[in-house]
Amino acid sequence: MKPNRALLPLPLSLLPSLSFAQSSSSPTDCSSSLTASYAAPSVASGFAARLVAQDLDRPRSIRFDSAGNLLVVEQGRGGVTGLRLRDSGEGAACVEVDERVDVTEDGDLNHGLELSPDGTTLYASSPSEVLSWPYDADSLSTTSDDPRTLVANMASGGHSTRTLLLSRQVPGLLLVSRGSDGNIDEDTRSISSGRSQIRVFDLNATAEADEPYDYTDGAVLGWGLRNSVGVGEYPGDQGGVWSVENSVDELERADEDIHQDNPGEELNFHGPLNASADAASDRFGANFGYPDCFAAWEVEDIPENGELRVGTQFAIGDLDEDDDDDDGVDDEVCAEDRTAPRLTFAAHTAPLDIVFDEAGETAWITFHGSWNRDDPDGYRLSAVRFSPDTAQPLADPTSTEAAIPIMSNPDLSACPDGCFRPVGLAFDARGRLFMSSDATGEIYVVVRTDEDEGSVEEGGVPTGLGPSETTGDAAAPSETGDEGDEEDEGAAAAVMVMGSGRSGVVWAVVGLGALVGGWLVL
Repeated sequence: MKPNRALLPLPLSLLPSLSFAQSSSSPTDCSSSLTASYAAPSVASGFAARLVAQDLDRPRSIRFDSAGNLLVVEQGRGGVTGLRLRDSGEGAACVEVDERVDVTEDGDLNHGLELSPDGTTLYASSPSEVLSWPYDADSLSTTSDDPRTLVANMASGGHSTRTLLLSRQVPGLLLVSRGSDGNIDEDTRSISSGRSQIRVFDLNATAEADEPYDYTDGAVLGWGLRNSVGVGEYPGDQGGVWSVENSVDELERADEDIHQDNPGEELNFHGPLNASADAASDRFGANFGYPDCFAAWEVEDIPENGELRVGTQFAIGDLDEDDDDDDGVDDEVCAEDRTAPRLTFAAHTAPLDIVFDEAGETAWITFHGSWNRDDPDGYRLSAVRFSPDTAQPLADPTSTEAAIPIMSNPDLSACPDGCFRPVGLAFDARGRLFMSSDATGEIYVVVRTDEDEGSVEEGGVPTGLGPSETTGDAAAPSETGDEGDEEDEGAAAAVMVMGSGRSGVVWAVVGLGALVGGWLVL
C-alpha cells in the first residue's frame, strides 16, 4: 500500500505561518491543570491547547450562551449540560469549570444544539425531533420543563444525529441536517425520502402553529448528502452555508476494492440563504451525488479513472454500458448532473463540525477519525484558509493540502482508543476556540501563543482565535468562586507547544519541559 499522505511531513513552504519556531510565551501560568489519560496532543507553532473539562458523557455539539456559559450536549446521558467557566490564571488558555449544571433532564438528545440570537431560546435534537425550551443564561437553566417540538418524524435507522444551525444572515431560519439510513441508502435517490438532506425551516411561521413541522415540510437546501454532520455559515453580509460530508465505507468500483483511500470526505457549498432566486439557482436544492456519485481522493487507485482528478465525482455502478442492470448513472452523469465538492479531504477522516472565525479568514474543522482503513487517519483539528473578498477557500478544488492540521494526536497507531476524538466547536466572546472530544469526555480550549497571525496576502494561515496568550484585552468569563485545587501537582498539563530542535522537530510538554523527538504527525 502506498504511504498515507496525511502521515507525511509537509514542506514548510506550504505552511508559512506555522513556522517551526519556539513560542515566545507558554500557557503555564494557570492555577490548576487537567491531565489527559493519553499522549498529550501535538499543536502547531503559534497555538496552544489546554484541557478545560473532563468526565463528560460523550460531549458532542457545544454553544456559548449570552452569559459566557458553555452548553454541551452529552450524548451519553441524552441531555444538555451547562458549564459555568472562570479564569484560572493570566493566560488566555487559563480557564476552568466553576460549576456544572444539568440544563435539561436525561433523555434522548444526542447531537444538535443551538441558541437563539437573543439567547432566550435553547434548541436541541434527538434522532426523531427538534425541541426548544425557553432559556435563561443567568440562572443557566430552562424556564420550562416541557419542551416544544418544532420538527418531527425524523426517526430512522443508520445515522442518528440531526445537526442544527440557526442562520445569522437570515434570522428565523433553522437548518436541520439528516443522514442516511445506512452505508448505501438507495431510497435517497428520491428527494421525497427526506434522508441524506439538509432542510430549512422558518421558525417565524412555527410561532403561530399548533403542530410541528414534518421534516419533509422543510425547504431542501441540499440533498445527495450521505451524512453531513457539520454545517456552518460564513460570517458577514456575504454569508453562505457550508457543510462537511462523511462519505461511504467499503467502496468498490468495477469489482475492485478501493475503500482504503476513496472516496474523499467533502466540503460542500450551498450558497447564501438570502440570495435571489437566480443567484441561488445553482446551489439551493442541489444534488451532491449520494448514493451514486462520490469524490475521488486517491485517483490512481480508482479503476478506469480516465480524466478523474481529486474532487471529481465518479460513479460506483456497473461501468458496462451494455449491462441491463446498470442504474444509468455513470461518470458523465456524476460530472454534469451532480454538484462536486468545493474541497475534498482524506477518506474516512470523518469531519463533524465547521465554524468560521469572525473575519472570515479561516474555517475550523474537526476530523473525528477513521475506522474503515488499515492505518488510522483524522483525529485532529484543522484550519482551511478562506478569502474574505470571495468568501471562498483559497485552495484549488483539486488540492490535497487545504486542511492544515493545528491540533493532532501524536501517534495515530494508538487511535481510536488512545486518542482524543474532536467533535463540536464554538468560539467564546474573547475569540477563543473550544472543542469537545466525545470518546474521552473532554473539552479543550485552543488559543494563539503569540501575536503574529500572518495574513492571507502573505500566504499565512490566519488563526482567528482572538487575543493571544500575551494579550488580555477582551472580556473574560465569570470570575466567581475560588481558584480550583491543582490536580496532579507537578504532572504535565495537557498542553503542547511546538518548537525547533537540531534533529527535526521536537515537542515540549509545557510545565514539565520533557522533549519528545519526531516529525509532526499530520
